[in-house]
Amino acid sequence: MWGSFTHSQKDLLAHLHSRINLSERVKNALLTIDRGDFCPKNPYFDGAQAIGYNATISAPHMHAMALEYLSEKLVNGAHVLDIGSGSGYLTACMAKMVGGTGKVVGIEHIQGLVDLSIENVLKNHRDLIESGTLKIVQGDGRLGYPQEAPYNAIHVGAAAQQVPEALFEQLAIGGRMVIPVGGKNGQEFMQYDKISADKIEKKRLFGVIYVPLTSQAEQLGQ
Repeated sequence: MWGSFTHSQKDLLAHLHSRINLSERVKNALLTIDRGDFCPKNPYFDGAQAIGYNATISAPHMHAMALEYLSEKLVNGAHVLDIGSGSGYLTACMAKMVGGTGKVVGIEHIQGLVDLSIENVLKNHRDLIESGTLKIVQGDGRLGYPQEAPYNAIHVGAAAQQVPEALFEQLAIGGRMVIPVGGKNGQEFMQYDKISADKIEKKRLFGVIYVPLTSQAEQLGQ
């Protein structure tokens, strides 16, 4: 069941693999990046955890499934955008999957989370930042990050009432985006594939409950 307690990254991966048919590339990324570096409390519990600033790190099974749905796009040399990158965990996993010639950008609208995530990555994966494979920036994720577009893969870690048009524009032709869509009482985890400049195919994956994709002021209750 989701919500199970484990006591190490290896045990957590075994739990996830018992529930999800993980590919070797996703398993390797999850095993290489220790959630304990990114989650201050109960890092190996399969549930969302608070990381400060009214933000959470998603449950491990949600990160694993996001990586699986995006895995065919997370290849060597790919450009990737992680919106609402939080404490940096999933961003680092994706950076491992795109190799030294790829680029993953994590974007957070709260500078404190940007600083926290960089600090977390530097603990054991300084090479990802120093090589330029991983970059974490402060900004409004609803606007994307056009400086590094187009993206082969976009992951959004918060729920939007409607998908921001800027994200479709910054998605490369042949690219894929996964994003929770809906209101605060529940959302659908959606997959969007950009077939051509004017054609997007969408697919409902499953129901979820995520924090809203909102402004910095609203998140901080200002």
